[in-house]
Amino acid sequence: MTEPERPPKDSPYARFAGLDLLATSVLVVDAAGSVRYANPAAEHLLEVSVKSLSRQKLAGLFLNGEELDALVRQALAHKYADLRQDLALQRSGREPLHVHSIVSAAGDEEVVVELRENVQQLKLDREERILDQSQANKELIRNLAHEIKNPLGGVRGAAQLLELELPDASLREYTQVIIKEADRLQTLVDRLLAPHRRPHIVGDVNIHEVCERVRSLVLAEFPAGLSIKRDYDASIPEFRGDKEQLIQAVLNIVHNAAQALRARIAQGDAEIVLRTRVARQVTLAKVRYGLALDLHIIDNGPGIAPDIRDRIFYPLVSGRDGGSGLGLTLAQTFVQQHLGLIECESRPGLTDFRILIPLP
Repeated sequence: MTEPERPPKDSPYARFAGLDLLATSVLVVDAAGSVRYANPAAEHLLEVSVKSLSRQKLAGLFLNGEELDALVRQALAHKYADLRQDLALQRSGREPLHVHSIVSAAGDEEVVVELRENVQQLKLDREERILDQSQANKELIRNLAHEIKNPLGGVRGAAQLLELELPDASLREYTQVIIKEADRLQTLVDRLLAPHRRPHIVGDVNIHEVCERVRSLVLAEFPAGLSIKRDYDASIPEFRGDKEQLIQAVLNIVHNAAQALRARIAQGDAEIVLRTRVARQVTLAKVRYGLALDLHIIDNGPGIAPDIRDRIFYPLVSGRDGGSGLGLTLAQTFVQQHLGLIECESRPGLTDFRILIPLP
């Protein structure tokens, strides 16, 4: 792999070479608004080489680049010592880039633009999307389940009455198909409505007891080829919650991981890690908590398919044949009933489900 092309030592911008060592993204812009220098951090953030950047106008890098360009113009006019502003820079075909920008004049003809990725804003936006998605899922599930349930009872009842009237017993095979399929759909509807029907039974919960229960259940189903490792923080306090709901939530995630690891289980090197930590100063649903349970369920499987990665908590979305697509939906619902949230990061070889729940 070749090194990116940097300004030559005799370049007038060689004096900025020291900025190459900074983790902060830095661009030097001239009076015409053209990028003349970019450090490696800027190349990484913008996903553009310095060679390509140096040929472009700063405003042209983003769909709404006029906002950043206006700050540069003000800096060149020496209206302020530096200008600081949070921006959501729009990029064609990609997620907006949330940054904290610092624009400072470096003489009469140049401006230094610092771009610091606003990780907290990204997290809040992602969390808000998950919460909105979950609320929409709840409404959809309730409405859809009730719309299915009412006519389903009529279909089943009609099939039973028809069966009694059939003169030929061999024809009852067809009514039995109707009755059995109606019962299967009824079971699916009941599972969809389960989190909203079952009362929230609150008691003292030790998260490690939850993890150990799940671990024993999954290892009983996969006794060979799968290792479930413990990485516990014994200092995590008990908290008030519904133990059975949390067992079900963690079990759904761990069981999904085990199913995804079938190929590695056959090879004998499948691994799931249950890691517990305490997270401090966590924001969940726009509420700040001093302490939160930080439970990670990590596997070394193939990862979640990119085409469903953003939809895994939707009902009836499954990454494997024969899956109901309800396990993660129910897990997210149960955790949210504890004021918490489930997040997921996945790539080939590592999938990490993170459960955050406020602690007292």
